[in-house]
Amino acid sequence: MNPFRRFMLPAAMFIFGSASLFTASNTAPSGKSLRVYFVDVEGGQATLFVTPEGESLLIDTGWPGNNGRDVDRIVAAAKDAGLSRIDYVLITHYHDDHVGGVPQLATKIPIGTFIDHGPNRETNGNAPKLYDQYKALLDSGKYKHIAAKPDDVIPVGSLRARVISADGAVLSRELSGGQRNNSCGGSAPAGDQTENPRSLGVLITFADFKILDLGDLTADKEFALMCPDNRLGHVDIYIASHHGFNQSGTEALVHAVAPRVAVVDNGAKKGGSPSALDIIKSSPGLRAMWQLHYSEEAGDTRNTAADFIANLQGPDEGNYLKLTVRDDRSFEIFNSRTKKTEAYPARSSGAY
Repeated sequence: MNPFRRFMLPAAMFIFGSASLFTASNTAPSGKSLRVYFVDVEGGQATLFVTPEGESLLIDTGWPGNNGRDVDRIVAAAKDAGLSRIDYVLITHYHDDHVGGVPQLATKIPIGTFIDHGPNRETNGNAPKLYDQYKALLDSGKYKHIAAKPDDVIPVGSLRARVISADGAVLSRELSGGQRNNSCGGSAPAGDQTENPRSLGVLITFADFKILDLGDLTADKEFALMCPDNRLGHVDIYIASHHGFNQSGTEALVHAVAPRVAVVDNGAKKGGSPSALDIIKSSPGLRAMWQLHYSEEAGDTRNTAADFIANLQGPDEGNYLKLTVRDDRSFEIFNSRTKKTEAYPARSSGAY
């Protein structure tokens, strides 16, 4: 039995990191704020959510190896946030840059519950080996485990994470009343047989502030989710699917959800495809696009402005981005490289 079932709610301009980067001066008082750390794991994902109550959700764990680089950066973020444990670790899918850090992370900080889409479905590459390593950890009996399905709701303090996609299935009902999606032109793209289209994706809400993270969900599943009608409505923050890679992040998704701000967790040579960045930058109502790295493929004309990039060209410094969302729906993003913060006003109640 899924132990979360009894906690389910009713379905209802353009512009982290090594431990040394995290200092008291970087830590804003939590108050009633949601804090989100976009940890630099070199083109993988590790996004840490910390609620006003001090509960935590980590989405993915970065790469394995590298002398524990990614795990050390995650633990540094947790320490900066005042955490002594991570309550929930959500694994979007079983690729190196998402699940690879799990065994190392489990030795560095206590973990409460793992959440995933169920068994690995990919037969090639590293996915079977990585899943076996992850499954061995689950089988130890030290952790709670949730296999999530679309429309499940995971409560983490005052944050709610509604599952949008999992194991190849997508949400089948409209959350926004259903609106025709005018960005659905053409036929649905072909799918693939990797773990990417099986990504566990979530729509995270804090009060009525919305953050969309679909992992590496591919374009064919975006069409299944968003066409012919937009089932998600608009969001405040879009965490770019697939690190801003051109197999994901179609206009059918990005322009329909119309984010106020996008965050691209790309690496210098992974993600940040020119066409994907162009789609984000042309999205209606976008206030800013932030990137974890300067994309070498995108070049000067397609990357966002330097002030909105955590790591510029050259040796990686592990700089991070930090989003702080207040209960009045205003928010700000801190760039640990520039030590500057960009503030965004609250939107009017109920409006996007």
